[in-house]
Amino acid sequence: MKHKKSNIKSIEKKGIILSPTKNPFESNGVLNPGIFQEGEEVHIFYRAVKEGNFSTIGYAKTNAHLNLIERKTSPLIASEFDYEQHGVEDARIVKIEDTFYLTYTAYDGVNAMGALAISKDMKRFEKKGIITPPMNYKEYKFHLEHCNQDKLNPKYFHYYNLFAELGIVEEKHRLLKDKDIVLFPRKINNKFVMLHRIWPGIQIVQFEKWEDLTKEFWENYMKNLTDHILMDPLYDFEVNYLGAGCPPIETEEGWLMIYHGVCETNIGKTYHAAAALLDIEDPTKVIGRLPYPLFSPSEEWELKGVVNHVVFPTGTALFDDDLHIYYGAADLHTAVAKVSLQELLNELKNYS
Repeated sequence: MKHKKSNIKSIEKKGIILSPTKNPFESNGVLNPGIFQEGEEVHIFYRAVKEGNFSTIGYAKTNAHLNLIERKTSPLIASEFDYEQHGVEDARIVKIEDTFYLTYTAYDGVNAMGALAISKDMKRFEKKGIITPPMNYKEYKFHLEHCNQDKLNPKYFHYYNLFAELGIVEEKHRLLKDKDIVLFPRKINNKFVMLHRIWPGIQIVQFEKWEDLTKEFWENYMKNLTDHILMDPLYDFEVNYLGAGCPPIETEEGWLMIYHGVCETNIGKTYHAAAALLDIEDPTKVIGRLPYPLFSPSEEWELKGVVNHVVFPTGTALFDDDLHIYYGAADLHTAVAKVSLQELLNELKNYS
């Protein structure tokens, strides 16, 4: 399947900035980093993978020129609880008011769910537990059947149907997979706004306080899931599924959202970086969306790795008009692509 190439002329791949080392905690992969920019410095909270696919969060710091200033030789955030015993994965980080919120995928060997850790200083993080729907697939299907089926992509039943075929759907400990948890960097109308990914689309949830995310809250949310789907697969390059990428960037044109889109071809799955624009006052409204990838795997380090053909954007830093997009490359390295913010916004306005 051939995809329309990017019209964005300013896209430039700056290359790999972090790779695995001989340190056992990061010997098998250094990828999918949460990014927090402080002036000229960029804090990098990367997924570090050791033998056996166990993940922790490592830490590094670079300047605007992508020069490495600091890199810790042990994990900053490691597994502490049963729900994350196999991995603390794919962090995203924002600062809202005076608190840093780091969302991540907690993997226990069976379930991959969204979790939260908070900090005041980006050094010590307090885990707050699972923040995504605590329900198994039978419960999920029950609530999903209350949705407007005319509006619901039948793929939302895919994992239920698959697990039913495999005879494991009755397992009460097999919980709804929900990944790519991304917060907006400020409250909107006094509410936290969060993107998440129940396969195959990107959903958006708004809440006043974290304690609101009870099982009852999520049950009501699921019964009206079609009202909360921000984007479903639309174009050929993302026909299989999508996932939220970087925390949205506030601009005069709207919230710029960099996400990933996946398509399956004869070479297997390919992960592309993609872009959309959301309304600044009401981020549930998509006001622009590129019909082609922002960038795709093309370099050797993106095409060959632990998982081939992957670019997986997870964070950004902005230096004047240069937007640096940090991404996991082939599940092995962390790399950076650069684009003109203004050119990207202008192009998005062409596809409103």
